Amino acid sequence: MNVLIADDDAASRLMLQSLLTAWGYNVTAACDGDEAWRILCEPEPPQLVILDWMMPGLEGPEIVQRLRVKQFESPCYAIIITSRNAKDSAAQALNAGADDFIGKPFDATELRARVAVGHRINCLQRALSEHIDDLKQSLSRVKQLEGIIPICSYCKKIRDDHDSWNQLEQYISDHSEARFSHGICPHCAEEQMEIIKTLKHRSA
Repeated sequence: MNVLIADDDAASRLMLQSLLTAWGYNVTAACDGDEAWRILCEPEPPQLVILDWMMPGLEGPEIVQRLRVKQFESPCYAIIITSRNAKDSAAQALNAGADDFIGKPFDATELRARVAVGHRINCLQRALSEHIDDLKQSLSRVKQLEGIIPICSYCKKIRDDHDSWNQLEQYISDHSEARFSHGICPHCAEEQMEIIKTLKHRSA
């Protein structure tokens, strides 16, 4: 998974980058909010972002708000990390659209577990999105017959929307996903045999 770190403090940024790299993640680092947003707007942006709350340019909550408005094709899991001690900081971060909130100084084991949660959620969201796309494609291929169908009482042809009369099988093929496999039912087979016998008798 690709992870973006945005923190204007060089020491914190380097520590986060070292930890995440050691845990097997591909890490991109940004030194301020504007650079972080530029990276997030690139094709195939990181799937998880760890944002410092207070940064030059865009701050963490502002970036998260933009993420939720932009509606990226792939989900982006956002974690805000900050040294703010206000009791309502976590609520503010979550209300802005963050998926998680961690206070500084953070515990490396806790951070690793929270990032792993973000990874699992991203995987589930992508799988769900792919499943929905498959369903949409399947529905787009489905054709249904409905309403009143005008059919001739004698020859069983069906009149289409252009007042043309079509064979029953052609009409069904054009208006549904049904395909035909031709055969002879017992009743018709018996009738055809009688016709053949009659023709042979006449020609004898």
